[in-house]
Amino acid sequence: MRSTTAVTIGVGATAAVVLGALVQAAGNDPVGTALSMAVPAEYKQLIEEAGNTCPEVTPNLLAALLTQESNFDPEARSQVGALGIAQFMPSTWETHGIDGNGDGKRDVMDPEDAIPSSAKYLCTIAKDVKDVPGNKQANMLAAYNAGPQAVRDAGGIPPFEETQNYVRSITALANSGGGGGKTATTDQAATAINAAKQMIGTPYSWGGGNANGPSAGTCCSPNGRSGKSTVGFDCSGLTLYAYAKAGITLPRTAAAQYAASEPIKPGQMKPGDLVFYGSNATSIHHVGIYVGSGWMIDAPRPGTQVRYSPLDTMRDLFAVGRPTSNTNKEI
Repeated sequence: MRSTTAVTIGVGATAAVVLGALVQAAGNDPVGTALSMAVPAEYKQLIEEAGNTCPEVTPNLLAALLTQESNFDPEARSQVGALGIAQFMPSTWETHGIDGNGDGKRDVMDPEDAIPSSAKYLCTIAKDVKDVPGNKQANMLAAYNAGPQAVRDAGGIPPFEETQNYVRSITALANSGGGGGKTATTDQAATAINAAKQMIGTPYSWGGGNANGPSAGTCCSPNGRSGKSTVGFDCSGLTLYAYAKAGITLPRTAAAQYAASEPIKPGQMKPGDLVFYGSNATSIHHVGIYVGSGWMIDAPRPGTQVRYSPLDTMRDLFAVGRPTSNTNKEI
């Protein structure tokens, strides 16, 4: 459902509010593991059952979609009016919402209704675009985000950056846990931080940086700045390099790195975790490495260098993620 993704750390939250949450002690809200993904325990059975509604939908894919849409927040409300854990627009819910728990009501804010409704809607969409060339799951996800007609018109995933990122991120997240990989250890996090520290002062280069270190970048940033003549890092190039030194291979872009990390609650944040900025999961534009006490190491933007930055250096802090040891594919 295009442009309906809710903000992970509170819709409309300011950086000050988020920073306050980051320094709170860890709470008692355990996160269980469903299949190969981290899923709140109360939703595990719902997702496992609904994730077998049709061949195109799997429990992992459904869990990844719910992570992307609301980060499992049953009260999520987007700025464009999408509601609940699956971020249904009211008109879509009216047509496709079901009474999943049999209590006589179709409640978009009730995960027992919304989760099976999301799976059913995905299956309906899969049928709508079954004759479109390309990967059936990818076309289904694109249609969930942009609408079936847009997928049919494009003959596949539409040329919308948001939709392309949406499909890429959900697919990466759904496939990221195949080996039951563990999150980065304390030693790996320390190694990544030390690697990033050694790069402080390195120039920012749009598209620059890889697992081997600084590199010439590409063209062009949204403001038209090219990295072709600069050897250095952009934000995700720096995090990719730092974690490569710790033996963890991250995807190249900030959005894909978010998809390939385990979501972390603010009170559980540790040095080495990645901090992501953007209005929603498909518009993540920046990532840094948390080092403690409200600071991160990052490569901020063209014309700057790798440096220490406060977490509130940008106002759209979106989420925190911990890299996993099985993120071993370039995405």
